[in-house]
Amino acid sequence: MYESLTRAVNKINSYRKTKISNRNFLVFAAVVVGILSGLAAALLKSLTHHIEDFLQTGFHWQYKYYLYLLFPFIGILLSVLYVRRFIVKGKFETGLTPLLRSISGRSSRVEFHNIYSQIITAAVTVGFGGSTGLEAPVVTSGSSIGSNLGRFLGLSYREVTLLLACGAAGAIAGAFNSPIAGIVFAIEILLPEFTIPVFIPLLLASATASVVARLFYSEQLFYIVSQGWETKALIWYVILACLIGLFSIYFIKANQAVKSFFYRIKSPYRRVVVGGLALGALVFLFPTLYGEGYVTIKNLLLGDYNSVINNSIFSSYNEFPAVLLLFTLLTVFAKSIATLVTLGAGGNGGTFAPSLIIGGLLGFTLAYTINLTGLAHVNVGNFIVAGMAAALGSIMHAPLTGIFLIAEITGGYILMVPLMITTAISYLISRSYQKHSIYAKPLADAGELMSHEDKDTTVLRMMKLKYLIEKDFSAVEPQEQVRSRLSGLFKSRHNIYPVLTEERVFLGLVYAEDLFQQVLKNNAEQPVIFSELMQPAPQVLAPDTELQAVLAGMENEQAWLLPVVDSRGVFLGFVSKTAIFNKYRALLARQADYLA
Repeated sequence: MYESLTRAVNKINSYRKTKISNRNFLVFAAVVVGILSGLAAALLKSLTHHIEDFLQTGFHWQYKYYLYLLFPFIGILLSVLYVRRFIVKGKFETGLTPLLRSISGRSSRVEFHNIYSQIITAAVTVGFGGSTGLEAPVVTSGSSIGSNLGRFLGLSYREVTLLLACGAAGAIAGAFNSPIAGIVFAIEILLPEFTIPVFIPLLLASATASVVARLFYSEQLFYIVSQGWETKALIWYVILACLIGLFSIYFIKANQAVKSFFYRIKSPYRRVVVGGLALGALVFLFPTLYGEGYVTIKNLLLGDYNSVINNSIFSSYNEFPAVLLLFTLLTVFAKSIATLVTLGAGGNGGTFAPSLIIGGLLGFTLAYTINLTGLAHVNVGNFIVAGMAAALGSIMHAPLTGIFLIAEITGGYILMVPLMITTAISYLISRSYQKHSIYAKPLADAGELMSHEDKDTTVLRMMKLKYLIEKDFSAVEPQEQVRSRLSGLFKSRHNIYPVLTEERVFLGLVYAEDLFQQVLKNNAEQPVIFSELMQPAPQVLAPDTELQAVLAGMENEQAWLLPVVDSRGVFLGFVSKTAIFNKYRALLARQADYLA
């Protein structure tokens, strides 16, 4: 069956290559990816909201509200059970880090099950109250659609990567009804060096996905009432930007701490219990943490400032502005912890939506405080919108995505200048603390990130010494007589020979020049053994040595070859500059193909 399908696909590819240019075919494939990713976005939103509606309004029981303490736990447990039960052969990963890893080191391969498994696990996680967003899962689903379609059609690495980015762009466009933001997201996060040939497929995929998703959800996510912005308020936007920039640093540190905490818990079910119950307690104290949390921001933009504290156990104090401000500020910190706990416990989601909620609440807190104290009078809605853009840009290190996404989903293009100022400043503050985003940092630490600021270092860190070891060398033993091996050694294509024990423990090196000198002496009365000609190696390498250190050692010792041994001293082979440079050129060509 599989062979027949493969032959059919090959025939189709051969036919279309003769009838359709590759560029035109990619445009057609991008439209298909856009349609499918738009459907994926609509399906995820619909499924999640149906679960939420059922639990909140369709499910009736006398003690139903006590279950709100357990709903997040149930959602995370269902997600973990699904992964462990149905994803046996593949690997399930959440967030955008796996996508970046796929592009950098896995030939843009995203496993097929992500098309549906991301939707299922995210829907139950968020639908049952997990305090995270749907955007990262739907981006992974869309990217998997593009990746698998490209590989099914037998496309090259560059073309598969482009379709992967089209799927991601379509997912963002479909989730937010924001085609421009979808394009910017794909370019800023997945395709860091923009080239003109990728623009048209991205544009068509994003626009198509937006149209498809709009058939199911035509309502604008947020509405903002604004008459514009005033120049005298710019200083307050700068202050907001600084606050959000500092908060993004806190979020980065909290992300590392929470991840480390859950990493130490080995049992996945114990993680579910610890995280699920902690999340339930947070949602009980701060009801706005339930699910994505967009409803709260929508109400704030409509002027319902008490919506933050309403439905909580502190709702009776909503008449006191100071209590409202304190509760909102606590909600901001609680939202960040709740999001990280949801993900650490095994739920599926991302930090996209939480970033928007956090930024919006911080913008509201500052603007409401300014108006309350009489320091000035500012438009609260403007600051909520600016805070959302700034938080997204600084936490995700995607300032352009933050600006265009917020401008599109709020209809607030009139606020472009405040959006740009707050986002740029907060992003610079965040980047001054950590160069890479929370998604890219794990790859950067592992040397797997495709960076274009320092191509030499990036390419060398992508290479692994253990894959460059050459093993076709003639080895000699220390007590062997030289003349007994001369004929075979001189036929070798190398001019250096490792001296090994019977257990293949490395002792040293013998060079061809010394053998020639021995032949010229031709003293048969005093036979020479290899240990007498052996010299110590300039440097001995371990198989996990970084290539930068290897090249530095070769340069210092003026050596073209260096031996590689394991932890027991057993000889594994040699690594040569030739092998390193050949692999380096191959990876550079691959990067050029990726950016073409």
